[in-house]
Amino acid sequence: MKVFITKYALTKGILEFEVTEKDDMVSVGGNFLHNFHGEGKEWHRSINEARIRAEQMRLNKISQLKKQIQKLEKLKL
Repeated sequence: MKVFITKYALTKGILEFEVTEKDDMVSVGGNFLHNFHGEGKEWHRSINEARIRAEQMRLNKISQLKKQIQKLEKLKL
């Protein structure tokens, strides 16, 4: 089955793999097995679902960084 991995979307982009599925987890690889948990969080069945999740992750990261910037601007040394 082909799936789209978004666990590392902000650093490596959306990855596409052929996987084996068991319950809510998919496994990638031979000697070095990688497991991804949570359909809709770390992996998706369609590229559109993966793009939506990656965009949510991007917006969340921007929000976190803005809060961090505000905190640093208020900091007095």
